[in-house]
Amino acid sequence: MKIVLFGAQGQLGIQLSRALAPLGTLVRLGRSGVLGTSIPQGTLCGDLTQPAAIEATIRALKPDAVVNAAAYTAVDKAQSDRATAFAVNADACAAMARACADNGAWLVHYSTDYVFDGSGTRAWREDDATQPVNLYGESKLAGEAAIRALHARHLILRCSWVFDTVGQNFLQSILRAAMMRDALRVVADQHGAPTRAALIADVTAHLLRSVAVAQSTKPADTHAGVYHLAPAGETSWHGYAVHLVQQAMARGLPVRCTPEHIAAIASSDYPTPAPRPSNSRLDTARLRERFGLVLPPWQDGVDAVIAELAAGWQLARAIT
Repeated sequence: MKIVLFGAQGQLGIQLSRALAPLGTLVRLGRSGVLGTSIPQGTLCGDLTQPAAIEATIRALKPDAVVNAAAYTAVDKAQSDRATAFAVNADACAAMARACADNGAWLVHYSTDYVFDGSGTRAWREDDATQPVNLYGESKLAGEAAIRALHARHLILRCSWVFDTVGQNFLQSILRAAMMRDALRVVADQHGAPTRAALIADVTAHLLRSVAVAQSTKPADTHAGVYHLAPAGETSWHGYAVHLVQQAMARGLPVRCTPEHIAAIASSDYPTPAPRPSNSRLDTARLRERFGLVLPPWQDGVDAVIAELAAGWQLARAIT
């Protein structure tokens, strides 16, 4: 396969660069253009604020699949920056869908649990009614709608609480805070599943391989659609923080704040410009039934990232 990857420099894009490489030719695009390849820069564009250039880039490269890991993810900032959020999360998706439709390419796009209103306690299914509670969720839902309307051959993967060893994410923030402070206060009335970017990347590679093989025996769009992608189990932000600090201590990281000093608080005690859904649980039965995937517990991803960060810290300490 020839795959074009947008957002190759983000926490998900870095993991996708690893996971997708064995499938064939991978063209990695960051905001400044093509990364790590001999392909001439020319007019190729990876900046999602330029939809026309994005569309032209896909038409020029003629890939078998486009994977969009780029997004506007500043949830609170989006409340006052609607134009940019919709340009990146919706208009660029429409441009990708149009170009992929003309080229017959698969389009893989990542969405979010924030398309739901967060009510109830049941895990959300793909066909449940969507009703975002913040502008970020609205922009991501608009991107989904554009792709579904313009191109049949798509895989839209809704993910929750994404993290990895790099990037701005909850795990990194809590770990830094636990190293600097004696006590923390973390929201305990929002529930979901922390999802490592590496898991999302590995599942993506499996899905693209599966649809490529299926096309030889089934209608091309058999596997197309929206899927929920999150590890097994659930927790709160508070439970997540307690677990990761426990793992950090076990791995010898220099944390000052121990688990018993992480206070559980209500969302109302930690106001943010953009409201968050209380229920971010995602039902992954469709992914399991159509692709035969059994996803691991959320703790596995957290433990692996803490282990990698601890190994890096210990190596840096040994060198210095």
